[in-house]
Amino acid sequence: MFSWVGLIQIVIIVGMIWVFYRSFIKNTHSEKLVRGLIGLAALWVLSFICSWAHLDLLGAFLHGMALFLSISLIVVFQPELRKFIALMGNVDEWRRVLKRGEIKTKDTKTLDAIVGAVEYMSSKRTGALIVFPGTMDDTVIEKKGVLINGRVSSELLLTIFFNKTPLHDGAVIIEKNRIAYAGAILPLSQNNLNWKYGTRHRAALGMSEVSGASVLVVSEESGDISIAEKGKITKYDDVKKLRAKLEKILLKN
Repeated sequence: MFSWVGLIQIVIIVGMIWVFYRSFIKNTHSEKLVRGLIGLAALWVLSFICSWAHLDLLGAFLHGMALFLSISLIVVFQPELRKFIALMGNVDEWRRVLKRGEIKTKDTKTLDAIVGAVEYMSSKRTGALIVFPGTMDDTVIEKKGVLINGRVSSELLLTIFFNKTPLHDGAVIIEKNRIAYAGAILPLSQNNLNWKYGTRHRAALGMSEVSGASVLVVSEESGDISIAEKGKITKYDDVKKLRAKLEKILLKN
């Protein structure tokens, strides 16, 4: 029997699942795991429907297949399961989702410092790698590097990425509008990339694939400025567009 109350409850549940999916799952490695779980759940439901319809042989076959795939799923998606569980335990990410509607004040000094440094490095073809953690589990970084905990400034960023300094090959991690670490070693993407992408781009993509971090790259070869997010890399030739993007990223951090 139709019930408006029941319909409202279904809409609320679907809405909650959709928000959860967009906030934590979409365009991450965990998306493959979730798709597998949905397919497995459909197989289980189908096996019960067959049994209910007295299609005992087909129901038993589907039930056995679902059981086998359930065990296989744990083995095949073990890395994704670990990352998914770690993401669920990320308190900072839950706070970010719950506070999404809050209005944050713009930190124009930090934004100006980053844009200024990036523009200069691009013109001089100085390689750079800057991580904005966002929804990042610390365990995905192979090595955090050297603790800096300093105010973001163009001078400090240019000093760190100067090619004669020992930290220039690693990544800078910016947390809460401060340079937290320098010389960080990021996980490399295992995907086949265009020949023009070097180690920095592979590290940026790798980081964005296993976390919710946004990673800015300045190419040492071409001076191109790019930002990697959710396993995709976007080049920014327009400074205004770059600034607008960085502003959004900083508001999430």
